[in-house]
Amino acid sequence: MARLAIFTERYTIRRAVELTALTNFRIAAAKLGHDCDFLFRSEIMNIPRYDGLLIRALTDPLNTSYVAARLAEVHGLRVIDEPDSIMVCCDKVNMYQHLMRADVPIPDTCFLTEDEVTIEQAKELFESYGRPLVLKAPNSSFSAYVEKVHDEATFVKVGKRFLRRADRLVVQQYLPSSFDWRVTILDGKVLFAVKYVMAKGAWKAHDKDTEGRPNICEVVGVEKSQIDPRLIEVALKAGASIGRSLYGVDLKEIDGSFMVIEVNDNPNIDAGVEDIKNPEVYRNVVRHLAGEPWEGWYELKSGASA
Repeated sequence: MARLAIFTERYTIRRAVELTALTNFRIAAAKLGHDCDFLFRSEIMNIPRYDGLLIRALTDPLNTSYVAARLAEVHGLRVIDEPDSIMVCCDKVNMYQHLMRADVPIPDTCFLTEDEVTIEQAKELFESYGRPLVLKAPNSSFSAYVEKVHDEATFVKVGKRFLRRADRLVVQQYLPSSFDWRVTILDGKVLFAVKYVMAKGAWKAHDKDTEGRPNICEVVGVEKSQIDPRLIEVALKAGASIGRSLYGVDLKEIDGSFMVIEVNDNPNIDAGVEDIKNPEVYRNVVRHLAGEPWEGWYELKSGASA
């Protein structure tokens, strides 16, 4: 029997889909013969008493969740997400550099400092990457600080605004699509795959309509038999470039090929949403934390590494 813990925050359990998912993890642990407790910020020093830690709170190197992950690692616990993955995935420049070194297909991408965000530079990038361009602040999440720009003046305005939060700006080629793939993997194995279908008029998963109201995508469950093996191959390669933790790999399907948009640590596993076709996800995550074998949809080939 393993003693497992789930570190979470009060804001996480306010959403019914997240609270239900946390309960599902705990039920799965009990059915497998393990203890599982919820830990909050005030209980963080209890982490060394456990054998495994699952973090279900916003991860950031400046958040308590990172302290929890590092504490768990220092004391030899299995931990999801492990701290090095948090460090990489919470900095998009770092994350894209990992993908580039591993030769993972991504949109045309470059990084600019404040001095390089100029009208002249914008003209060159529009000529090279096409119009519009996508600008991203490195430390953004849930599609925040990710904007599309169509002209040089807006490029400079948005770029300078984003650089108030960071020392570099991510600039990418815009790849239009009606949906994104999300392949969620753990330790080099696929847990599940879903489609994030964009809302009408939206171009990203978390968008707003013309009146500023949330315009959230629809999550569509997908059977294993419907998955193109090439999609999985690219997703696993992307995950391996970061590490062997829990990742949500977002990809676009363009003319029969697949491009990675980004790799997310601490990906969504919401009850009745991401798990709709894959109820075994809770059991598989618990087994991993307890050091037990489990079978994913597909597995990273032996010898493959970051």
